Amino acid sequence: MQKVIVDLAAALRERLAIIADEASRCDKEKHIARLRAVSEKIDNLQGALPRSIDPRLAHYLQRKSYDKALALLEGRG
Repeated sequence: MQKVIVDLAAALRERLAIIADEASRCDKEKHIARLRAVSEKIDNLQGALPRSIDPRLAHYLQRKSYDKALALLEGRG
């Protein structure tokens, strides 16, 4: 399970980096494709999590509150 959590946190950070990437936004189609790819990765990792995860994390992921999910994973939430 630990690997899935580490990979999920990395994917959530990657999503934030894509969103913050000003240069990426110049090519709208490429930017959207990158966001879709990382969103799919997050969804797949979410599906690999056991049902016994922290209920707050499950809630944040279901609601796509990814900033809150990352904060919780990093011990800031």
